[in-house]
Amino acid sequence: MSKGHRGAGIRSEVHHGRGTCPRCGKVNVKVLYEKEIDGKQAKICKVCNATLKNVARKEARAAKAAAPAAEAPATEEAQA
Repeated sequence: MSKGHRGAGIRSEVHHGRGTCPRCGKVNVKVLYEKEIDGKQAKICKVCNATLKNVARKEARAAKAAAPAAEAPATEEAQA
């Protein structure tokens, strides 16, 4: 498995991939994950990347659970 965000893969980056995360404001952390924040591409830290993924996963799960619940009453009325 590739480990592109560890050491050898980031040597060509400015300051070896370290900087300030624009999302959380942490200083001197690896900012290697490109995400769209406020309509602009920005490089964020590992923690913020995981947080955004978890939020998106929870929203998708909630939307999926809400969609069948909205359809269920309509099918029950059609059967009656």
